[in-house]
This record gives sequence, structure tokens and C-alpha cells, in this order.
Amino acid sequence: MSGVTPLTAIGPIDGRYSDKTSALSKFFSEFGLISYRVRVEIEYFIALAECDEIKGLSGLNKAETFPILRSWATNFSEEDAKRVKDIEKVTNHDLKAVEYWIKEKMTAAGLTQYSEFIHFALTSQDINNTCIPLSFKEGMTQLIVPSYESLIKEIKTLAVQWMDIPMLAHTHGQPATPTRVGKEFYVFVDRLERQMKTLKGQAYEAKFGGATGGFNAHKVAFPSVNWIDFANQFVIEKLGLVREQWTTQISHYDNIADICDNLKRINTILLGFCKDVWQYISMNYFKQKIVANEVGSSAMPHKVNPIDFENAEGNLGVANALLDHLSSKLPISRLQRDLTDSTVLRNLGVPLGHILISMSSLKRGLNKIVLNQQAIEADLEDNWAVVAEAIQTILRREAYPNPYEALKKLTRTGEKMNSDVMKRFIDELEVGQSVKEELYVITPFNYIGMVPKH
Repeated sequence: MSGVTPLTAIGPIDGRYSDKTSALSKFFSEFGLISYRVRVEIEYFIALAECDEIKGLSGLNKAETFPILRSWATNFSEEDAKRVKDIEKVTNHDLKAVEYWIKEKMTAAGLTQYSEFIHFALTSQDINNTCIPLSFKEGMTQLIVPSYESLIKEIKTLAVQWMDIPMLAHTHGQPATPTRVGKEFYVFVDRLERQMKTLKGQAYEAKFGGATGGFNAHKVAFPSVNWIDFANQFVIEKLGLVREQWTTQISHYDNIADICDNLKRINTILLGFCKDVWQYISMNYFKQKIVANEVGSSAMPHKVNPIDFENAEGNLGVANALLDHLSSKLPISRLQRDLTDSTVLRNLGVPLGHILISMSSLKRGLNKIVLNQQAIEADLEDNWAVVAEAIQTILRREAYPNPYEALKKLTRTGEKMNSDVMKRFIDELEVGQSVKEELYVITPFNYIGMVPKH
């Protein structure tokens, strides 16, 4: 066999799940990285040409040349990337290969006299630490954020739909004060929306400051230029990023670490959601739609397993393990820099791939679950003891002596609690009839409290 296919790929995001993750290739593949490097190099050259103090570019026909230059980035092809890789075989330096490829294009376009202003006064990290946050930003805003938001919308729809359906709650795995099906889902909606607000408000930061962060080569070549202002303007206006003002040769990566931690928190919330829904399915509170010809177990024909929530849980765990390494490793470098950041950053798209797989699985799982109201109601009916909290609270209000202890004595005898047992208890209470009437109407089905506006 030759070439990598979904059947021969080592990793599942490029193999088994490639149909769910292939859109990430534009941003995080080797091709994607090279294309973003070309884009940043060209935009930097254009920014230099627009600077009046850079006399060596004053003769450039900007109106004619800029569209040509930008077309090399927008029309960058796999054949172009292969040519860059061929050059890299000679240079043994990936960024220098990009520089030489652009210079080849400039020679072919009759622009040789301006070609030394490609990668002018830069170190590789001025390009890497701008193109990677740029690809990260665009991959996040175009793929990851919409995927999260689509899932949250589906959870919210179900939460609203089931908001008034009472359900037995469980604390410490034991029957507890009743809740609402929709309310339990909305807890996750609220948590996710809060984290998404933070995620969407994240800036994407770039390092751009020369070999060791001080514009040394820039300043010695053109001392009249305020290179800090130039770089700030270039990073903000040309790339839509925020420039880190104090750096070594490389970005300090605190910003990428912050975003990774943000993603981890979102994924952790979704891990909890997966586990809860899995548990509700196990408790028969949800049934799963039967899909014709699907097999639940190779041995047990009757089974319909909650595989989508299990798949999502597994992939969210892998994503978080990688995000944890990225956020803890990237901000640490030896002195000005070492090369560990480079190889680690090449994996930035991998956890995002696992996130997309998880989102797909969760959406598929949510579309399969069907509320089993009969089972939910049977569980409520089987746990009348949970209204003890309500009764003892009203008795406290009425200054009834030792109400907690009275309900504890009633409910912890091992006797099966039901509406009749509770009624007999209320009958024997030494309280006014109006209070008794208030207590008689309390059931596990209506003792569900209140919820915020949603």
C-alpha cells in the first residue's frame, strides 16, 4: 500500500473519524501551516512596501503587485506545498523553504529586485508565532465554536421542552428532593454558555519582534522607523491578532495556554453531561430510538447501548489530556527558546479533532434519546419519603417541636413509604386543619420548587 488513507492512518482523527475532522486540515495540517506561513510572509512584505521609510521598496507598483502577491497565498495549492517541501529537503529548515519558494515566485513575476525584503530582519518565530495563532483563531471561530454552540442549542431545546417534567433527584446516588428533567439539563446549558462567553472573548496573541524580541535587525537597518508601532499595526490590522509586547525569541504562549484551559473547562462540563445522560439511560429514564439494522452487541441481540455518549466521553478525555499538556508545556522554554514548542504546537489541531468527534457523537446521542416518563413517574411514586423535607420545613415554620426528628423517625424504619403512610402521619400531627390541608397536597410530583427565567 502507498499513501495514507482513512484505513491506513495511524491516528483515528485522520482514519476512522476523518469524515468528521477533515475540515481541520485547512488550518492545522502541514499544508495548512505552510499556507499560513506564506500568507503572513506576503502580508509582512506588503506592510513593508506601505512604509514610506523603506526606500528599497519605493519603486514597487503597489496597485499591480499586491493582488499578485496575495493570490499566491489565496490560491496556494498542494503542488505549491510539495515544492516547498522539496526545497526543505535541501535547506533542512521549513521556514527558510517558504522564503525561498516565495522568492522563486517573485523571480518568475519579474520582482527579483525586491525579493530580499521577503522575511526581512525576521526570525522564524516571527512567522510561526503569527501564523499559528492566526490559524488557531480561524479554526476556532469557523469550526470549534460553531460546533459547541450547535450542541448547546440542542441541549437547551431539550431542557426547555422538559422543564416542567418532575423527576426524582439523586444526591450521593440516593433518592433526594425531586427536581425537573429540564432543569437538570439547563444546569449544563448555563455552565456551557458562561464558558463560551469567555471563549468567544479570548484574544489571539502573536509574537513579532525579531530574533530576540527587540527588533535589533530592524532598527539597525532602518533606525528612523518606529518598529514597535509598525509591528503593532501589522499584527492588528493585517492579521487581526494582538501583539505581545514583551517576549523572548518566541511567544510566551500564555494566551494559547489560556484558550486550551478554557476548552478543557468546556470539555469537562460536557464530560459530566455525558456521564449523567449515560446514568439516566441506565436508570431507564431515557430510552434510545431503535435504528433498523444497527447492532448493539455481537452476542446479545436485545441490547441498545449508549455508545454515542461513551464515544463522546472517551474523545473528550483524549482532547483534555492533550490540552493539558499544551497549556502546561508551552509557557515554559529554556532562556530565549528551545525547539520543544515547535513540535508540540504541531499537535494543536489534534485535540480540536477529538472535540469535533465528541460533538458529533453527542448530537447523534441526543437525537436518539426519548424521555421515558412512565419510568420517571414510577420512581417518584416509589419514593414518597422525599417529601419529608417539605413536611418538616412547614412544621418548622409552625414551631412544631422537633419536626426533623419526627420525620426522621417516620422515614428511616425500613417501612415502604407511600401516600397512605404519609397521610396517616399528617393525620396524627397536632397542628391546625389548615396546615394539614397544606401538607396533604404535597407529593413527589409537585414538590419541584422553582426555576429561573429561561
